[in-house]
Amino acid sequence: YAQSKTIQARLRRWNRTSSTVLYPPAPPRAYRCEAFEPFLFVVSRLAPLKRIDLILNALATPAAQGVRCVIAGEGEQAASLSALARRLQLEDRVTFVGRISDEELVDYLGRCRAVAFVPLQEDYGFVTAEAFASGKPVITTLDSGGPAELVSDGTNGRIVAPTAGALGEVIAAVMQDPSGAERLGRAALAAAEGMRWADVAATLGRPL
Repeated sequence: YAQSKTIQARLRRWNRTSSTVLYPPAPPRAYRCEAFEPFLFVVSRLAPLKRIDLILNALATPAAQGVRCVIAGEGEQAASLSALARRLQLEDRVTFVGRISDEELVDYLGRCRAVAFVPLQEDYGFVTAEAFASGKPVITTLDSGGPAELVSDGTNGRIVAPTAGALGEVIAAVMQDPSGAERLGRAALAAAEGMRWADVAATLGRPL
């Protein structure tokens, strides 16, 4: 078994091994959807492959000028990303909150309007599953790997080209349309409800 088509393709290419994709659900937490407040939430390790810089550059585009964003996480790019936000004059709209607790994670997910997650060829990405479990749409990119497998564009989130311009336009569109974000969020929650550990365990317990 593989937890995404992205991993499945790697196994086929490098190991000549066939596999069946089995998407695991979000980690067990008390997820909830409390509101669709006007801020974008980003949670990730602050590392190059997570491409937080792409999100910052998208927020600096004319289309996304009014979008507020909360970025949670720590990592080797923390200082450089803060510096980039200053250069892009985003200090009044982007807040870096650093490492957060599980309770804070659930709180931010429960209150945000949408989640942006744009890694490069991510193996799976539990951020997407956790956002869905919180009833929130996910904005991702065509080359994000696992996240792009879970997101259905226009149904439970948005998938765009990995450019600041394209990402900025879609972020703005979702953030400026709270009713649309709620519609996407309802579909995201339905998708999360279809991903259950009981089903995973039952599948893994079957004889090969």
